[in-house]
Amino acid sequence: MANNKTLAIDCMGGDFGPSVIVPAAIQALQAHSELHLYLVGQEAQITPYLTKVPGLSDRIQLLHAEEVIAMDEKPSRAIRSKPNSSMRKALELVKAGKAQAFVSAGNTGALMALATLLIGTLPGVERPAIVVELPNRKGGETHMLDLGANIEASAEQLATYAAMGSVLAQAISSEAGKAKRQPKVALLNIGEEAIKGRDSIKLAAELLQQQKDLNYQGYIEANQIFNGDIDVIVCDGFTGNNVLKASEGITRFLYDQLKAEFTSSWRNKLAALMVKPVLNAFKKRINPDHYNGASLLGLREIVIKSHGSADQKATLAAIEKAILEVERQVPQKIQHQVAELLQEQVTE
Repeated sequence: MANNKTLAIDCMGGDFGPSVIVPAAIQALQAHSELHLYLVGQEAQITPYLTKVPGLSDRIQLLHAEEVIAMDEKPSRAIRSKPNSSMRKALELVKAGKAQAFVSAGNTGALMALATLLIGTLPGVERPAIVVELPNRKGGETHMLDLGANIEASAEQLATYAAMGSVLAQAISSEAGKAKRQPKVALLNIGEEAIKGRDSIKLAAELLQQQKDLNYQGYIEANQIFNGDIDVIVCDGFTGNNVLKASEGITRFLYDQLKAEFTSSWRNKLAALMVKPVLNAFKKRINPDHYNGASLLGLREIVIKSHGSADQKATLAAIEKAILEVERQVPQKIQHQVAELLQEQVTE
């Protein structure tokens, strides 16, 4: 199988498994003629979805994996008792260099543990961080990390997150061959004043101010996350995960409320028909599925976590994100940036 743009897909993860993941994978193959895929999971469940893909079979390799890691399974148990799980088998393909990226909608804790164990972190990175893209009012996306990989984070870890997030934002937000302005980076805090926040955040701010290659802007409060003034927002995993879940909940609440209002009477239904294009654009813009696919930054290879409840369209978005990171060589660029960060800390 060709080495160029080869992905390993865990077909058994998430709430829907092969019924959603395999069709999304086929869509990706149809959109990218240079793409090759390993589909990993229970062959009997995957094969039925491959019967109607003429012309694509030469770019698909099915790897049978009998065991499946449950969404609520403890990571330690998954590592010990399921050596033949679809998640592990797919990650081993990346470790062996047969695939350049991995995508799964499976158990997040198990994925973090297995990816760290099998693939390992880049030099200078203690633990990987989860980063997602959030829509902002300026029409772009804001990158936020960590979103739950590490409940707590030291000042040094927060500084590393900032370096990794800056590299990712610059790499995937720029057109091929064109340089993008240096991303603006900020620490999420309870106030903008220098005296506020935990000691780890204050110390992280000092470290970031010393970094010549980062466009550090200071602190940002939660009510400014969606303004679009900052490209990369850094926080610990406990804070970030709560912000993400609250944002997703508010988004769905607003959409449901709009839908309820526009269907509450015949007059409102008529009004809904008149503004349907606007409503559809609004839904697309704020729908979390549109931004599905969280990168596990800091690993030696590309690992993308898809949402467990992702549908086919959202799963395709996660696969597309993996393809883009392969094209932009994100891990290699992060390794270079982190090395410079460590060198600056040593010389200070």
